[in-house]
Amino acid sequence: METLTIQSDELEVVVLPSEGARLHRLRAFGHDLLRTPADPAVHRTDPYFWGAYVMAPWCNRLEAVPVRVGGRTIDLPANFPDGSAIHGQLVLASWSIEGDGRLRVRGGGAGWPWPYEATLDVAVAGPRLRLVLELTNRSDEPMPAGLGLHPWFVEPVRVAVRADRVYTSNLGPPGPPEPVAGAYDLRRLGEMALGLDAAWTSLTEPPVELVWPQAGLRATIATEGTARCIVAARLPSVPAVAVEPETHAPQGLRRLLEGLPDPLTLIGPGEPLRLVVELAVARAAAEGR
Repeated sequence: METLTIQSDELEVVVLPSEGARLHRLRAFGHDLLRTPADPAVHRTDPYFWGAYVMAPWCNRLEAVPVRVGGRTIDLPANFPDGSAIHGQLVLASWSIEGDGRLRVRGGGAGWPWPYEATLDVAVAGPRLRLVLELTNRSDEPMPAGLGLHPWFVEPVRVAVRADRVYTSNLGPPGPPEPVAGAYDLRRLGEMALGLDAAWTSLTEPPVELVWPQAGLRATIATEGTARCIVAARLPSVPAVAVEPETHAPQGLRRLLEGLPDPLTLIGPGEPLRLVVELAVARAAAEGR
């Protein structure tokens, strides 16, 4: 399997171009931060719960039923056990390497009636990882669009999501966000509640902080571009925590069509949607020292 390694003295990033240009490994100061399988081939047989992957041209779930948008019909097949069309079309797409950490892929079809192009630029400088994602509409009509990054961070990890409002379920119908409270108030570092799966909005800076006490590491995640939400999940079946910068909230297509907050972005012919995710890692006092 082809790999692309980008590194500094502090960070090592291993990308799998043929498996969705996903980050197979992110190692900081000698410690793995992502849930990484020993055999990279596991990404293909179990693609949604390892590493960090690009979500486009939508994030999270869309209904797998025909939906008319402008003059075209979206008719996506279900690709998840709950019957939804989840996390876009690029999770296992084969991307081409263009050098200097830049990858590119073309997509569309298979129920998505607009051709599009996506690029990913991966850069490492010291203890900082910078990912630049762009999604460009290559059709002659406006296209609904979403971008996101879906990392699974290894446990034990403490998480802060600095946001004032939350969509409390990523599984239910779209609705307005609520003020954070109880288990959904992640503005202070702590262990996420098991079973939590929600989307936070009204973000402050930096929107995400992570601490691995046993490794003695701390990280922040900052975003640029159209970053509307942080989706986070801690599932009983996965020994890791997902913390995902996204350009829209769950059920983004229905949000767009019904005029609800945090929808998919409608981009014109040749227009790009851009999301920048920067992760900065630093040493912290290890637990027990």
